[in-house]
Amino acid sequence: METLHKIQTKLKAPKGQYNNFGKYAYRSCEDILEALKPLLLEHGATLTITDKPELVGERYYIVATATLHAEGKEVSTQGSAREPQTKKGMDESQITGAASSYARKYALNGLFAIDDTKDADSNDNSKQSVKPSPQTINDSQLANLEILIEQTKTNIAQFCKYLKVAELHHLPAADYNPAIKALEDKKGKM
Repeated sequence: METLHKIQTKLKAPKGQYNNFGKYAYRSCEDILEALKPLLLEHGATLTITDKPELVGERYYIVATATLHAEGKEVSTQGSAREPQTKKGMDESQITGAASSYARKYALNGLFAIDDTKDADSNDNSKQSVKPSPQTINDSQLANLEILIEQTKTNIAQFCKYLKVAELHHLPAADYNPAIKALEDKKGKM
Protein backbone atom coordinates (compact mmCIF):
# COMPACT_ATOMS: atom_id res chain seq x y z
CA MET A 1 0.00 0.00 0.00
CA GLU A 2 1.56 3.25 -1.16
CA THR A 3 0.15 5.28 1.74
CA LEU A 4 1.68 2.94 4.30
CA HIS A 5 5.04 3.16 2.54
CA LYS A 6 4.92 6.98 2.57
CA ILE A 7 3.96 7.12 6.26
CA GLN A 8 6.67 4.62 7.22
CA THR A 9 9.23 6.69 5.33
CA LYS A 10 8.22 10.04 6.85
CA LEU A 11 7.42 8.94 10.41
CA LYS A 12 9.73 10.31 13.06
CA ALA A 13 8.74 9.08 16.50
CA PRO A 14 11.51 10.19 18.85
CA LYS A 15 12.12 8.51 22.17
CA GLY A 16 10.53 11.25 24.24
CA GLN A 17 10.45 9.40 27.57
CA TYR A 18 13.31 8.57 29.93
CA ASN A 19 13.59 5.72 32.42
CA ASN A 20 15.67 7.01 35.33
CA PHE A 21 16.05 3.56 36.88
CA GLY A 22 17.30 1.84 33.70
CA LYS A 23 18.91 5.03 32.36
CA TYR A 24 17.54 4.74 28.83
CA ALA A 25 15.29 6.71 26.51
CA TYR A 26 12.18 5.11 25.05
CA ARG A 27 9.04 5.98 23.12
CA SER A 28 5.55 5.33 24.42
CA CYS A 29 2.43 4.42 22.48
CA GLU A 30 1.31 8.03 22.95
CA ASP A 31 4.58 9.32 21.45
CA ILE A 32 4.02 7.20 18.33
CA LEU A 33 0.38 8.29 17.98
CA GLU A 34 1.30 11.96 18.37
CA ALA A 35 3.86 11.66 15.55
CA LEU A 36 1.40 9.72 13.37
CA LYS A 37 -1.60 12.08 13.51
CA PRO A 38 -0.27 14.73 11.08
CA LEU A 39 0.86 12.04 8.61
CA LEU A 40 -2.51 10.31 8.74
CA LEU A 41 -4.23 13.63 8.03
CA GLU A 42 -1.78 14.44 5.20
CA HIS A 43 -2.46 11.11 3.48
CA GLY A 44 -6.21 10.85 4.17
CA ALA A 45 -5.68 7.71 6.22
CA THR A 46 -7.23 6.46 9.42
CA LEU A 47 -5.73 4.31 12.16
CA THR A 48 -7.76 2.11 14.49
CA ILE A 49 -6.41 0.13 17.42
CA THR A 50 -8.42 -2.56 19.18
CA ASP A 51 -7.61 -4.76 22.16
CA LYS A 52 -8.80 -8.24 22.95
CA PRO A 53 -7.99 -10.22 26.09
CA GLU A 54 -6.95 -13.80 25.38
CA LEU A 55 -6.73 -16.49 28.04
CA VAL A 56 -3.76 -18.79 27.50
CA GLY A 57 -3.50 -21.42 30.19
CA GLU A 58 -4.10 -19.50 33.39
CA ARG A 59 -2.70 -16.19 32.17
CA TYR A 60 -4.32 -13.36 30.27
CA TYR A 61 -2.67 -11.69 27.31
CA ILE A 62 -3.84 -8.46 25.74
CA VAL A 63 -3.71 -8.75 21.95
CA ALA A 64 -3.74 -5.34 20.25
CA THR A 65 -4.50 -4.94 16.55
CA ALA A 66 -3.40 -1.77 14.76
CA THR A 67 -5.15 -1.25 11.40
CA LEU A 68 -4.33 1.40 8.81
CA HIS A 69 -7.28 2.30 6.54
CA ALA A 70 -6.28 4.05 3.29
CA GLU A 71 -6.96 3.90 -0.44
CA GLY A 72 -10.02 1.71 0.19
CA LYS A 73 -7.78 -0.96 1.72
CA GLU A 74 -6.58 -1.88 5.15
CA VAL A 75 -3.52 -3.52 6.61
CA SER A 76 -3.13 -4.76 10.20
CA THR A 77 -0.53 -5.99 12.62
CA GLN A 78 -0.82 -7.37 16.13
CA GLY A 79 1.18 -7.06 19.31
CA SER A 80 0.63 -8.91 22.57
CA ALA A 81 1.54 -8.40 26.20
CA ARG A 82 0.93 -10.64 29.17
CA GLU A 83 -0.68 -9.18 32.25
CA PRO A 84 1.51 -9.69 35.31
CA GLN A 85 -0.13 -11.52 38.20
CA THR A 86 0.29 -8.42 40.35
CA LYS A 87 2.05 -5.11 40.09
CA LYS A 88 2.80 -3.21 43.26
CA GLY A 89 0.76 -0.02 43.54
CA MET A 90 -1.67 -0.88 40.70
CA ASP A 91 -5.22 -2.16 40.77
CA GLU A 92 -6.44 -4.74 38.22
CA SER A 93 -7.70 -2.17 35.70
CA GLN A 94 -4.34 -0.37 35.74
CA ILE A 95 -2.52 -3.68 35.16
CA THR A 96 -4.72 -4.36 32.13
CA GLY A 97 -4.21 -0.80 30.89
CA ALA A 98 -0.42 -1.11 31.13
CA ALA A 99 -0.50 -4.41 29.20
CA SER A 100 -2.80 -2.79 26.60
CA SER A 101 -0.47 0.17 26.13
CA TYR A 102 2.51 -2.14 25.71
CA ALA A 103 0.69 -4.40 23.22
CA ARG A 104 -0.53 -1.38 21.24
CA LYS A 105 3.00 0.04 21.08
CA TYR A 106 4.33 -3.17 19.57
CA ALA A 107 1.44 -3.44 17.11
CA LEU A 108 2.26 0.12 15.96
CA ASN A 109 5.97 -0.72 15.80
CA GLY A 110 5.18 -3.61 13.47
CA LEU A 111 2.78 -1.67 11.26
CA PHE A 112 4.94 1.41 10.83
CA ALA A 113 8.36 -0.32 10.80
CA ILE A 114 9.56 1.33 14.00
CA ASP A 115 12.74 -0.15 15.41
CA ASP A 116 12.43 -0.14 19.19
CA THR A 117 15.94 -1.29 20.01
CA LYS A 118 18.38 0.98 21.80
CA ASP A 119 20.01 3.54 19.57
CA ALA A 120 23.61 2.81 18.58
CA ASP A 121 24.47 6.34 19.78
CA SER A 122 23.41 5.47 23.32
CA ASN A 123 25.90 2.61 23.65
CA ASP A 124 29.14 3.08 25.52
CA ASN A 125 31.73 2.20 22.89
CA SER A 126 34.69 2.58 25.25
CA LYS A 127 34.79 -1.18 25.92
CA GLN A 128 35.26 -2.46 22.38
CA SER A 129 36.99 -5.66 23.54
CA VAL A 130 33.69 -7.06 24.81
CA LYS A 131 31.85 -8.92 22.07
CA PRO A 132 28.23 -7.72 21.94
CA SER A 133 25.63 -10.39 22.56
CA PRO A 134 23.06 -10.92 19.82
CA GLN A 135 19.81 -9.02 20.17
CA THR A 136 17.17 -11.24 21.74
CA ILE A 137 13.44 -11.31 21.11
CA ASN A 138 11.35 -8.56 22.66
CA ASP A 139 8.47 -9.07 25.12
CA SER A 140 5.84 -8.97 22.39
CA GLN A 141 7.63 -11.69 20.41
CA LEU A 142 8.03 -13.73 23.59
CA ALA A 143 4.30 -13.40 24.26
CA ASN A 144 3.48 -14.54 20.71
CA LEU A 145 5.70 -17.61 21.14
CA GLU A 146 4.16 -18.40 24.53
CA ILE A 147 0.65 -18.24 23.05
CA LEU A 148 1.57 -20.66 20.25
CA ILE A 149 3.39 -22.97 22.69
CA GLU A 150 0.27 -23.12 24.84
CA GLN A 151 -2.05 -23.62 21.83
CA THR A 152 0.10 -26.45 20.44
CA LYS A 153 0.72 -28.00 23.86
CA THR A 154 4.44 -27.89 23.14
CA ASN A 155 6.86 -28.88 25.91
CA ILE A 156 8.73 -25.64 26.51
CA ALA A 157 11.92 -27.35 27.77
CA GLN A 158 12.11 -29.53 24.65
CA PHE A 159 11.34 -26.54 22.41
CA CYS A 160 14.14 -24.52 24.07
CA LYS A 161 16.49 -27.47 23.52
CA TYR A 162 15.42 -27.57 19.85
CA LEU A 163 16.12 -23.82 19.60
CA LYS A 164 19.46 -24.25 21.44
CA VAL A 165 18.64 -21.73 24.17
CA ALA A 166 18.52 -22.16 27.95
CA GLU A 167 15.30 -20.15 28.25
CA LEU A 168 12.84 -18.87 25.66
CA HIS A 169 13.54 -15.17 26.37
CA HIS A 170 17.20 -15.80 25.39
CA LEU A 171 16.16 -16.61 21.81
CA PRO A 172 18.12 -14.44 19.33
CA ALA A 173 15.82 -12.12 17.37
CA ALA A 174 17.15 -13.64 14.13
CA ASP A 175 15.69 -17.02 15.18
CA TYR A 176 12.21 -15.68 15.99
CA ASN A 177 10.59 -16.23 12.55
CA PRO A 178 11.83 -19.84 12.21
CA ALA A 179 10.55 -20.58 15.74
CA ILE A 180 7.12 -19.10 14.91
CA LYS A 181 7.02 -21.07 11.66
CA ALA A 182 7.82 -24.35 13.46
CA LEU A 183 4.99 -23.75 15.95
CA GLU A 184 2.52 -22.66 13.25
CA ASP A 185 3.39 -25.77 11.20
CA LYS A 186 2.72 -27.91 14.27
CA LYS A 187 -0.56 -26.06 14.88
CA GLY A 188 -1.59 -26.64 11.24
CA LYS A 189 -1.08 -30.39 11.65
CA MET A 190 -3.24 -30.57 14.79
